[in-house]
Amino acid sequence: MLQLPPLSLYVHIPWCVRKCPYCDFNSHQAGDNIPEQAYVRKLVNDLRADQHWVQGRKLHSIFFGGGTPSLFSGTAIGEILNAAEQIIGFEQDIEITLEANPGTFEQQKFADFLSAGVNRLSIGIQSFNNNHLERLGRIHDGDQALKAIATAKSVGFDNFNIDLMHGLPQQSLQQAKTDIELAFNHGAQHISWYQLTIEPNTEFYSRPPALPNDDRLADIQLAGMELLEENGFHQYEVSAFARNGQTSRHNINYWQFGDYLGIGAGAHGKITLPQQDMVIRTSKTRQPDKYLARQDSLIAQHNAIEPDQMAVEFMMNGLRLKQGLPAHLFTQRTGLEQCNIAAKVEKLQSQKLMVSGEHTYCTTDLGYRFLNKVLESF
Repeated sequence: MLQLPPLSLYVHIPWCVRKCPYCDFNSHQAGDNIPEQAYVRKLVNDLRADQHWVQGRKLHSIFFGGGTPSLFSGTAIGEILNAAEQIIGFEQDIEITLEANPGTFEQQKFADFLSAGVNRLSIGIQSFNNNHLERLGRIHDGDQALKAIATAKSVGFDNFNIDLMHGLPQQSLQQAKTDIELAFNHGAQHISWYQLTIEPNTEFYSRPPALPNDDRLADIQLAGMELLEENGFHQYEVSAFARNGQTSRHNINYWQFGDYLGIGAGAHGKITLPQQDMVIRTSKTRQPDKYLARQDSLIAQHNAIEPDQMAVEFMMNGLRLKQGLPAHLFTQRTGLEQCNIAAKVEKLQSQKLMVSGEHTYCTTDLGYRFLNKVLESF
């Protein structure tokens, strides 16, 4: 029987100062004037339209993603948060994250974001190396990145994430390690460390840069993982590392197949409907101008997850967690009985790809290294 999981909210801010050549997200270069107030009004209307999917819950977490949410003013972010609290309500220990660029312009707003109710920043640094930042098309430099961390700490943020990429064009092993060292030496308690991949519909896809060869990529991955572990960072997800317990509650809710409303241009949502015995996915009108112009429903798609896909989606999310997740969540969050996947799990256990046991779905270290192979089994 389906049970309601925790409910999160994702807010998409689609504008950037400049589109990065590796980015395949729904982001758009901002013109001279971002329609901030009009967009805030539309977001609030969007949230009200989704209110019937709340089903008595309060918000477990909120994440402002993009794009570059830090282009918005603290006042605008506060208006969105006030509306969310009035329309839905907040759990007492709600986590509210905002993605921020480390540029000087955005740093000036960090105190305003904190005052508005944001209690966690995710700073998109990617690298502290000026040459790598230039090749990635970033608009900040290494000094601004370090100042952004210092500013976040000085205004009162004691919970923030640093985004770092590795496997960058012409990156050496030592340069990759230096990026990690600078992050934790300057106080980061959470690091998202992931390899640059070339995605379709990006400038890098049309004009691929020369990336490190496979041997160097493997050396960087191994050395980075060892460095993070030696300095107290626990890998709790494929590319997420935390120390002192500062994991991302919002992302964990995603990976545990929790629910989330998605508001904003191109935002996606996932909602459990126990009375209808289904789980649905939604997506909103993608282009910002069309999103702002629509007078009717903002939902572009609204589809139920088919039963034969439910187990795949559950495992695709849950097995990203290094410690796996409780087996009983499978029935609660998919509506399927565990016997539906028992034979597949047993086979993976016999191959030493999943941990034996009845109470947790979790890969072995070997299975985690070959996660795609494990997921193909479902």
